[in-house]
Amino acid sequence: MGFDGPPGPGGSGVESGAGILRAGVRNAPFSADAITESSHTLADGNHIRQTLNLKVYRDSEGRTRREQAVNLLGLAPDANMQQMVFIHDPVAGVSYSLNAKERTGTKSVRNGDGRGAQRASQDASGGAPRPRAGGPDGHQARMGGVAAKTESLGRQTIEGVQADGRRVTMTIPAGQAGNELPIHIVTESWYSTDLQTTVLSRHSDPRNGETVTRLTNISRGEPAHSLFEVPADYKLTESAAGMPRPRGGAVQTKQ
Repeated sequence: MGFDGPPGPGGSGVESGAGILRAGVRNAPFSADAITESSHTLADGNHIRQTLNLKVYRDSEGRTRREQAVNLLGLAPDANMQQMVFIHDPVAGVSYSLNAKERTGTKSVRNGDGRGAQRASQDASGGAPRPRAGGPDGHQARMGGVAAKTESLGRQTIEGVQADGRRVTMTIPAGQAGNELPIHIVTESWYSTDLQTTVLSRHSDPRNGETVTRLTNISRGEPAHSLFEVPADYKLTESAAGMPRPRGGAVQTKQ
């Protein structure tokens, strides 16, 4: 689960998916650290654990900035990780993918229907939207033939902000996926109305393990405007359909 708006019908924003910060939300500025931890136990007892750390910002006009280390070469050594910055400016209708080390980047111009910028943001994160379950609390719905139950978890304070909790349990019946017993997939999310974002989410699937994403060090002050601008010394290429990740080497400068 990502920071993509309130769970349930009507909650989907411009962007959705793991670790994605919804842009276009006005008058709800903040900055925070976003931490995603995933764990998976293999059949032989081996454990796989991964952690992704991001820094996220959103200003009062709905502009967003996300900073994270990205492995551009798809290799394991940390030496190949490069600091990337992803800026989405719905006011100007543009998105930027910036390589902080190479001082290069790509400018993506939003299509008329807005889907270009959305796809660009999703490609940059490598995340994919998760399914949403409809229906009121306690109601049994069906999603693609899978039963889904939604229940309220009440309200609590998380990292200094009030958040409302919701749990969606999807059940794959025995035999539907070759499984001998039912498979229960549980997604828990805590949404802050003040920030208009999810501050904590937990997704548990016995087939893939557990993923927990949370915001920490939340500051509700207005981020500096310069965080949503590209420094003058960056060399940019321009794309109108998607936002490919910049790599090292020569690039065409486009002003």
